[in-house]
Amino acid sequence: VFSSALCSALFLRQRLLGGGGNGSGGGRVFVLGGEGLRGEVRDAGLRLAGEDEPAPGEPVRAVLVGYDDQFTFAKLAQACGYLRDPQCLLVATDPDPWHPLSDGQRTPGTGSLTAAVETASGRKALVVGKPNTYMFDCIVERFGVDPSRTLMVGDRLETDILFGKNCGLATILTLTGVSRLEEAQAYMASDSAAAKDLVPNYYVDSIADLIPGLDE
Repeated sequence: VFSSALCSALFLRQRLLGGGGNGSGGGRVFVLGGEGLRGEVRDAGLRLAGEDEPAPGEPVRAVLVGYDDQFTFAKLAQACGYLRDPQCLLVATDPDPWHPLSDGQRTPGTGSLTAAVETASGRKALVVGKPNTYMFDCIVERFGVDPSRTLMVGDRLETDILFGKNCGLATILTLTGVSRLEEAQAYMASDSAAAKDLVPNYYVDSIADLIPGLDE
């Protein structure tokens, strides 16, 4: 499974430690996110700000924003302090502003937290996850996937379907998540080329509709 958390950690390893992860770069990463994201950063060979004793003068070289249900004003202020250094990277796992709940309500997503950090710091985040092609680059490097034989299935037009378009993949929108068919139809009717990139090649009511095809 290639998650945006994993790929964000791989991206930071490349930037901070060099392509092979064995460079001489130092510094730490300040993570706004849960233990899963923090674990991916550790597994990538990077050190976390706030854990153990830093070396004298050791800088925080990146602020990584992920989903954090314990997000606080104090964390925001700490991130902004690190980002006053122009050499400190601001990276986000994904741009999703919210996620749907089963009762029809919404919970804030990483995109909402990233927007707060961007506004308070005056910096613009580099988003590693969809629709950025970096995640697919990681998959291709690991498994040698052929884009012409790959299908992107997702429930959000602005991330999943655009990701597929950016990577040269055929796309399917499943209607059991965020985006609705009416939104795709509106994008299709638009004169904007950018809007056309959000139109899927196909759609299904549920991802379960794809299972018979997988059995063939």
